[in-house]
Amino acid sequence: MKVALVLLFAAYAHGCGTPTYEPSVSRVVNGEDARPYSWPWQISLQYLSFSTYRHTCGGTLLAPNWVMTAGHCIGPRTYRVVLGEFDLTREESYEQIRSVEKIVVHPKWDDNCLSCGNDIAMIKLSSPAVLNDKVQPSCVPESGEVAPHNDPCYITGWGRLYNGGPIASKLQQAILPVVGHSVCSSGGWWGSSVKPTMICAGGDIRSGCHGDSGGPLNCRGGDGRWYVQGVTSFVSSMGCNTLQRPTVFTRTSSFTQWISDTLLQY
Repeated sequence: MKVALVLLFAAYAHGCGTPTYEPSVSRVVNGEDARPYSWPWQISLQYLSFSTYRHTCGGTLLAPNWVMTAGHCIGPRTYRVVLGEFDLTREESYEQIRSVEKIVVHPKWDDNCLSCGNDIAMIKLSSPAVLNDKVQPSCVPESGEVAPHNDPCYITGWGRLYNGGPIASKLQQAILPVVGHSVCSSGGWWGSSVKPTMICAGGDIRSGCHGDSGGPLNCRGGDGRWYVQGVTSFVSSMGCNTLQRPTVFTRTSSFTQWISDTLLQY
């Protein structure tokens, strides 16, 4: 009962997955600039380097004081979270900035084994985000839910525009159809590197890239809301958009219980 209440409070009570500014979901071949504030749960996780904060990963706002990101994004650094942000080069345009109160990395995450899974972490903000037309939470899928093969989901982030290229200044989006586990884990694809607790998407000329880590795989549910079905985890060492090496995400629905427990405990 407590778990159900937490999820209801953190999601539907705040109108999750229903952006005020609807995203432009055209089926572009490559990534494109996202419509400003159309992914209002997207955050920029930034670390302090000398006197300057630098973008390192993306993340997803799940509740006013909780953000989800990837375990491999977390290290012994000082972090801040930027919400409602669109252009990384214009700090004066940031809607809200929060320091970090606590970081909870999944206990089974192993820095030395990315393909072992459990690449997920929760960040508690020092003070709750103010929800408005530019800052809103995403919905969390039910435990065990599996996005269907070829589901037209979207990756968002400020990762490199192409393999070895520059970090994006404006938030990017790209359509990444889901690749079913039976396909993604087969020979010629990712094989045994992909576990059932992961979800694959893309696998052609569109992909996530370095800097997109921790950000969401956004999939529209049957109720019209957007759900964060995945947390961007890894791409091929041969290149971000290597054929038949789709972007691999931590499957959110495999960790719904852990997310709920974390919200309850802290």
